[in-house]
This record gives sequence, structure tokens and C-alpha cells, in this order.
Amino acid sequence: MTVESPRGAATVLKGPAQVGKDEMDQMRLGKYHGLGNDFLVALEAHNPNIAADPDLARHLCDRHLGVGADGLIIGLAPKDPAHDAAMVLLNSDGSRAEISGNGIRCLAQALLRAGSGGGGSKLLIETDGGLRPVALASGDPARRAMFTVDMGSTSEGPDPTEATRQWGAANVATVDIGNPHLVLEVGDVDAVQVERDGAELEAGYPAGINVHFVSVRDAAHLDLRVWERGAGVTRACGSGAAAAVVAAAGWGGVDPVDRPVEVAMPGGRAEVQLDGDRVLLTGESVFVADVVVPVDPGNAAGERAR
Repeated sequence: MTVESPRGAATVLKGPAQVGKDEMDQMRLGKYHGLGNDFLVALEAHNPNIAADPDLARHLCDRHLGVGADGLIIGLAPKDPAHDAAMVLLNSDGSRAEISGNGIRCLAQALLRAGSGGGGSKLLIETDGGLRPVALASGDPARRAMFTVDMGSTSEGPDPTEATRQWGAANVATVDIGNPHLVLEVGDVDAVQVERDGAELEAGYPAGINVHFVSVRDAAHLDLRVWERGAGVTRACGSGAAAAVVAAAGWGGVDPVDRPVEVAMPGGRAEVQLDGDRVLLTGESVFVADVVVPVDPGNAAGERAR
């Protein structure tokens, strides 16, 4: 595995990876992070035989035996030629997710670095959770940039379980923003045992759910801790930040209409604002390194990424 950092330094490691049914000599990836929520991005243009293979995602995302990341994103040619790309997201455990607010910013940065979008600053990206417009807000996509994602409208998520209602939160809400979220209001997010409580609460939802613990500082500031379905504790969750603001607005704790609400997470801060029934998420995406992984065609497995 060859890793190229933004400064051009290279470190060479060894380790085969599986790609798909067809032979490939190597797999080209970019590593990015959105507020510390890190992803490996594989563009179909660079990896024409890429497969949505859970084993591949688990291998590459392993922080000891692979490259290491919270998830693998595959950027495909869109189904609709009027759009710029399609996004497939595999969590670090190999499960497929509908959307990631942080991950889609990383994909947008990768696409702009690769010259997609016709030189413009706006992209239309198809996801399993629906079409998402992404706009470059500021910065340089070659290294570090801010993006605004139109996360779409929200709906109520699955009914809270009895264990959720008995957990002791001041307020509880479930929010679907293309993927499901459970939001619990607490007095102090740092007092929560996120790994233990997040896993226990998620276990009551057969399809899985992202679990968030939120405290409201004032009408424009939230603190958030994250347990992500398929990835566990992460430093940030973009769609979770959006869901938390929607939930807190419903409780009367914040007002995201007249001004953005800042959501502070261990990995950094995102801003969420409502525009009618649309939820706008703004946050940073950072290019970390380009990675070249040798593959073992003899152990190929998986289905085409779509």
C-alpha cells in the first residue's frame, strides 16, 4: 500500500485487498475526513471494476490491518446524466448506509479534486437516501474546504422503544433524514457512556439506528455525542447533527430558522439551518492522503457497486 500525503511524502506498506469479480492490479483511494469522521473514497473513474463488497470495506477500514476509516465511499457514474455522481456508502462493519452528511462532503471534495462538476462549485449526488445537492462554500478542495449539503426534508423515525423511554433523557425524538436517528437530550453529554449506552439503545431497533446524546447550551448552540449504526463511536456525524437540530427545534430548545445552529462534536463544529422544510448542513472536509492498495484477484469477491 502506498500512501501519498498532501505534502508528497510517501510511505510504502504491504497488504492485499479484495476488489471484485474482475481483475484489477491496484485500487486507488483517497482518504478524507469531515470533522474527524474519516472515509476512504474510491471513484469509479479510477477503479472501473469496483464492487460494493462488505469484506472489502471491513478490510480497508480496519485501523490495524487495513488503511483505517469509519467507512468506504464509492463514487459511481450517476443513473441520471443530469447529476454528477452516485454515492454508495459502506460502514466499517461492511453494512450499507443510506447517507452520511460528513461522507457526502468528502465525496464532493474528491469529485472536485478529480475535475468533476464541469469546473463549477455545485454538485448533484445520488444517494440511497435520495438526491443531495452539495455546494462548495469556501476553501480549496485540493486540501481543505467548507461545503453546504441540502440534506432534504425530515420525517419522524421509528417509534422509540420502551428501553429508550425508560433511559432517563429529558426529551426523546426519532428523526429520519434519509437515514434513521434517535436523539436524546441530556444535561451533560460528557457524562454519558456513549459506547455502552449507544450500543444498548440501538439494540432495540431491528433495522439499527444512529444514537445521539445532545445538550442544549442556548438557542444557537448544541453539544453532541455520537454512536453510529455500523461504525460505533465516531468523532462527528453530519446527518446526526442535522437530526439533533431538528429534534431540539421541536422541543423548543433552538431556533434554526433565523440563523444557523452550531453543533459541537469531538471532531469539530457543524452548522445546521432550516430553509423551509429543507435542512442545510455546513461543515468542513479535509483531504488527508491518496492511497494505492494492491489487490489479490485470486480472492476477488463482491457484487457490482450498484
